[in-house]
Amino acid sequence: MRRDKQEAQAQFNRRSLLLSGLGAGAFAALGARMYGLQVLEQDAYRLLSEQNQFNFRLQPPARGRLLDRFGEPLAENRESYRLMIVRDQAGDPRAALERLSRYMPLSETRIDRILRAVARTSRFTPVTVAEDLDWETFARINLHLPDLPGITPDVGEVRTYPRPYDFAHVTGYVQAAPPEAANDDPLLLHPGFRIGRTGAELQHEDELRGSAGQLKVEVNATGRVMREIPEQSIPSLPGRDVTLTLDARAQRTAMEALGDQSGAAIGLDVITGEILVLASTPSFDPNAFVLGIGQDAFASLNNNPYRPLFNKATTGLYAPASTVKVMSSLAALEHGVVDPEETIYCGGHTRLGNRDFHCWRRQGHGRVNMHEAVKGSCDVYFYEMANRLGIERYNEMLESCGLGQFFDIGLPYPRRAEGLVPGPAWKRARRNEPWTTGDTFNVGIGQGALLSSPLQLAVMTARIATGRRVIPTLSPVSGASPEFESMGWTAEHLSEVNRAMSGVVNEPGGSAYWPLQTRGIDLEGIQMAGKTGTSQVYSISAEERAAGLRDQEDLPWRLRNHGLFVCYAPVAAPRYAVTVVLEHGIGGTRAAVPAQAILRDLVRRDPSNTRPDMYASAARPVTEG
Repeated sequence: MRRDKQEAQAQFNRRSLLLSGLGAGAFAALGARMYGLQVLEQDAYRLLSEQNQFNFRLQPPARGRLLDRFGEPLAENRESYRLMIVRDQAGDPRAALERLSRYMPLSETRIDRILRAVARTSRFTPVTVAEDLDWETFARINLHLPDLPGITPDVGEVRTYPRPYDFAHVTGYVQAAPPEAANDDPLLLHPGFRIGRTGAELQHEDELRGSAGQLKVEVNATGRVMREIPEQSIPSLPGRDVTLTLDARAQRTAMEALGDQSGAAIGLDVITGEILVLASTPSFDPNAFVLGIGQDAFASLNNNPYRPLFNKATTGLYAPASTVKVMSSLAALEHGVVDPEETIYCGGHTRLGNRDFHCWRRQGHGRVNMHEAVKGSCDVYFYEMANRLGIERYNEMLESCGLGQFFDIGLPYPRRAEGLVPGPAWKRARRNEPWTTGDTFNVGIGQGALLSSPLQLAVMTARIATGRRVIPTLSPVSGASPEFESMGWTAEHLSEVNRAMSGVVNEPGGSAYWPLQTRGIDLEGIQMAGKTGTSQVYSISAEERAAGLRDQEDLPWRLRNHGLFVCYAPVAAPRYAVTVVLEHGIGGTRAAVPAQAILRDLVRRDPSNTRPDMYASAARPVTEG
């Protein structure tokens, strides 16, 4: 019995010793772990603690401004109040948005749209709830932020266009980046960030964008910012301002002159090629696109028959009509197929085979020389010039003057508006038909398949005015004036053509003389030269005339002829060229009136004269021969 007690005691002692050893080991391990946590790993865990208490917020850069040549803002930024939601901080995003709806209007449809955006992004990425809030709403929500976990207020900037309709087709607009673009740059996901989508905003995106920064902030458990820590932040770098060649005042004059008509205007400095005016009407408000335009509003613009979203000045294509007669005259003189004093009889039409090709003046012009033919825009004279030249030599002159050419002026094009200079190869490829003399007649007066843009016609006018290969641009020319190469035309021939263009405007019988003289628009005593053009859209048939349909005004708007006018001034020392196209404006004489108003404004204020080093002497026709 005694022996059994001794064995039991020994077993108890062994178990106690084992338990004591295990306990000591556990305490030793716990102590070692605590030592590691408090001493050896304190830096790492302090960092983790700070990450729970502090975070970095992406700071989008201020976008650079778009300026006119005198520094007037065409696109700038203004302060904007917005609200964002972060899924990780909100817990239940729907509940957070429903609580927010107590303090501002939020429909179920809008909440669902926001929740879909939240579901598409990471749980740490802020998603826009509302933008461009008024101060009263923004302040009220800030007051109730403790009850709104996950809702983050933000004060940022939003793009704005001070004179939206005047410059929309040049500035273009910005919009939020598409989600797939965020793979390249996380900045693109920031709710307040916008990128250029059209116009100069897109063309100069790299210069305007700037570089993002990071702001260190202290937040509480609900994600509310308690304080900012600028000394541990990385500031953003604003984008650069971009100056364009436009003269804002001249642009406004052009828009007012075009009024509610559908059309376009281009104003060029013929010395530098700088574009001073680039107008297209009707226009649109680019501000509507910045925060996202609704489907109905966009459809209304996109389906408008007057095409407000379309830049007619650069990409609109029209038959150049009688404006080509100055090029035809020059080509005929250069190739020696006519003496400028030779007269050709116009009886109102000319016969080719069994077909009559009519002059716009049904009773005819009688016998006319080159000066009189240009001044009165005689079609019969220019049927003959085109026939003598032949289509190859005629087209060579058109192309050298800029028709059929693409000009990269510093704006993105939705498509390359090269127009069309048709010839035998084109007709064979397009219609599998031979070229005929009748085709040459049609192209010889600027009709048929011939197509050009207002920009091309402005370039043509500048080249005819100066005798130099003027290249248009929206980027200001720095330093000395560019030395555009000579076109190589004979001085006497160019002078003859320019004298005839002066007659169009300044001599009785000129096609633009009466409408411009009766308007009484003074060009400060400076003479202008120009040429009218009426681009045929629909030919009234003999049957329709017999039925009483005689005038363009009797036709629906979309069937009326286009009106064109090209001009430059001063005649003695050309400085500015202007082209106006009025869609379905009936005739070129109607386009002459707004063109004269634009040219008068340019001549009167002389915007290029702000740099006398470049304009010490006025340009004069530069020729050879």
